[in-house]
Amino acid sequence: MSSEGAGPGFGPGSQSGLLCPEHGQPLSWFCCSERRLVCAACAELGGRCRGHRIRRAEERAEEMRNKIVDQCERLQSQSACITKYVAEVLTGKNQRAVSMASAARELVIQRLSLIRSLCESEEQRLLEQVHGEEERVHQSILTQRVHWAEVLQKLDTIRTSLVGMLTHLDDLQLIQKEQEVFERTEEAEGILDPQESEKLNFNEKCTWSPLLTQLWATAVLGSFSGMEDVRIDERTVSPFLELSDDRRTLTFSAKKSKSCADGPERFDHWPNALATTSFQSGLHTWMVNVQNSCAYKVGVATGQLPRKGSGSDSRLGYNTFSWVFSRYDQDFCFSHNGQHESLGLLRCPARLGVLLDLQAQELLFYEPSSGTVLHTHHTPFPGPLFPVFAVADQSISITC
Repeated sequence: MSSEGAGPGFGPGSQSGLLCPEHGQPLSWFCCSERRLVCAACAELGGRCRGHRIRRAEERAEEMRNKIVDQCERLQSQSACITKYVAEVLTGKNQRAVSMASAARELVIQRLSLIRSLCESEEQRLLEQVHGEEERVHQSILTQRVHWAEVLQKLDTIRTSLVGMLTHLDDLQLIQKEQEVFERTEEAEGILDPQESEKLNFNEKCTWSPLLTQLWATAVLGSFSGMEDVRIDERTVSPFLELSDDRRTLTFSAKKSKSCADGPERFDHWPNALATTSFQSGLHTWMVNVQNSCAYKVGVATGQLPRKGSGSDSRLGYNTFSWVFSRYDQDFCFSHNGQHESLGLLRCPARLGVLLDLQAQELLFYEPSSGTVLHTHHTPFPGPLFPVFAVADQSISITC
């Protein structure tokens, strides 16, 4: 027999009055091998549990109490986490969904007002989609609330049951409830914590429409009072570029200029340049003549765009600071943060228009001659944006 503590005898567990059916003695010991209560006679050398691992019943009960306390603490922590998720995350998502739905609705109405005679039916369709998306998110959040309310109720029931066992049962009764404790604990551990889900977020793509985008761009460009007076900031111009006197034309040079004084604003490796003006709100558009170049980039960037080194941090379209339309020979793409979306254009645009709508958080590239929208990109832009340019073949020019 292998036992822990003193030799077989009477323990506190004998107070329950349970007796061994074989020997008539109090069940004051616990056989770890058979996982049941036994008496001192069963635990002795000649007993049925000889050679087994034997423990005092009160020691086994104390071990179970510790496990229950630990489980109750975990349940309390899990309940607190879920409560915070329901109170803060779901509430915040619901508020954001309502706000974003309102903004999307306003955007749709604002754009369609410019061309209402041509697209009243499109307005109705898109508003229904926005409403449907808002309802979907709202319903998903309501479903989540109901689900987590049920989970909290279940966790509270399990915890109440375990606390009841802990406070109302003596040692032997507690040990006899071991299977129930195990089942309750297993049930609680099977409840997963809340996870982020796109189903709880408003999908802004519900307002996207090729017809609306094309008509809106045409209407805006046709009614816009004028292009932005965009000029290049000569302090940022790469030593591989030459800047014209009017600061509108960039010409690529394979030889690095030695007369170009270095400074913290200047790009020292990639053939990049930033404009002097930044935009923080409103609607802005500018035009670039690109017919002479087979390798260029045109777009926007934040002022945090790094200027030094040959790494991706300062390479346009390869970082989180820049969004650009680019051409390399016959390949056209839109690039941001190292992600390149091929555009598959059938012909090379001679001029490239850029339209930046900061209210709608949209960047649009178009071909002015045909009014064709080449690409649109929606994203919450961080902070003021500068027009940005790069050229690695011939020259490009900003036009009025």
